[in-house]
Amino acid sequence: MVYNLLMGSQQLGKNIKKARIKAELTQEEVAEKAGVHVSYYSRIERGVVNPSHEILDNIRKALKMNPSDLFPA
Repeated sequence: MVYNLLMGSQQLGKNIKKARIKAELTQEEVAEKAGVHVSYYSRIERGVVNPSHEILDNIRKALKMNPSDLFPA
C-alpha cells in the first residue's frame, strides 16, 4: 500500500514537472502562483509529499493543466 502511494506521488511529481518545463516556468514562479513555499513545491515535484486537493488544484491552475493531465491514463 505504501509503495503504491509513493509511486503515485512520484508520477504526479513527474507530470507536474513536465508541465512546468513545457510552460517555461521556474519552480519559484509556480510556487508563488500556487501560494506555496518553493521548498514545498520542490518536494511535490520530487514525489516526497502528497499535496492536499486544494494545493494540487492551485498548482494545476498555475500551470494551466486540465485535471486529467495530472493523472493521465
